[in-house]
Amino acid sequence: MSLDVPSPPQLHIVRVDIDPAHEDAFNHWYDTVHIPALRACPGWLSARRYLSLEGGQKYAAVYEVAGEWVYHTPEFLAVKGFMEFEPHVSGFMRQRLAPMTR
Repeated sequence: MSLDVPSPPQLHIVRVDIDPAHEDAFNHWYDTVHIPALRACPGWLSARRYLSLEGGQKYAAVYEVAGEWVYHTPEFLAVKGFMEFEPHVSGFMRQRLAPMTR
C-alpha cells in the first residue's frame, strides 16, 4: 500500500526592473491583472510583491507553488510572462527554491 505524501510547497521568485516611463502602468497591471491571474492557476498558493531596499532589481515577487507541475498547466501557460510590458522589463531573474529536508 503506497501513500501519496504531498511534497512541501516551493518558492518561485521573480525579480525585475521596469522602464520608469512604464512603471505606474506596470505596477497597476501586476497587482490587478497578473497576480490574480496566477493565483487562479492550479497550484499557485500565494503571491506577494516586494520593493528592493538595496541593490539588485527594484521589484521582486515571491510565490508559493505546489510543485514543478504548476509550470505545465494550460492555465499557467496562458498567463505567464509580462505581456505588453515585455519590451520594458529588464534584469529579469527567476529563482525556484525547495525546502531543505534532513
